[in-house]
Amino acid sequence: MTPAATARLLIVGPQGSGKGTQGVRIGERLGVPVVSTGDVFRANIAGGTELGARVQQIVDRGDLVPDELTSEVVRDRLAQPDAAHGFLLDGYPRNLGQVAHLDDFLAGRGESLDAVIELHVPRAESIARLRLRAEEQGRTDDTTEVIARRLDIYENETAPILDVYGSRGIVDRIDGVGTLDEITERIFAALAARAITPA
Repeated sequence: MTPAATARLLIVGPQGSGKGTQGVRIGERLGVPVVSTGDVFRANIAGGTELGARVQQIVDRGDLVPDELTSEVVRDRLAQPDAAHGFLLDGYPRNLGQVAHLDDFLAGRGESLDAVIELHVPRAESIARLRLRAEEQGRTDDTTEVIARRLDIYENETAPILDVYGSRGIVDRIDGVGTLDEITERIFAALAARAITPA
């Protein structure tokens, strides 16, 4: 698929908001790679790498992978040829420090983000979705305590990045409750208003 002329995007939302699913749909339709830090880390865990072992210990505690490790992984991924014309970031940046890291990296390439998609989902809805996923997939990292801790981290550390991007006028807040197709169409309607459309 031919990529859109420019589509450097970030999707943000609490765990259970459906951003992973919507991210895949956006990437496919726009022809840009989805760069999910979670996928990269899980691949390392599954592959039994040294990084994977370190990450496993961190997620088992319900904590997030340190900024230095995450930024290094993202910079390497965005430097690959398939991300030259655009990308969709999922899971990074997750705090103000990482916003600064990303700004510096993109500025060095003469680039900036085109839009930030915020999937808004009430906390109770996120918890219900994550509990269901844990039951269906047998995910040991999705205990009630860990879910609550992750949502707290999102609200305290990640939500503030939306103020930064909001001040730049690039945030589109999307209602994340509804069918998958309804939410996807809301996202693409917002992107179309910014002249970001499939090629």
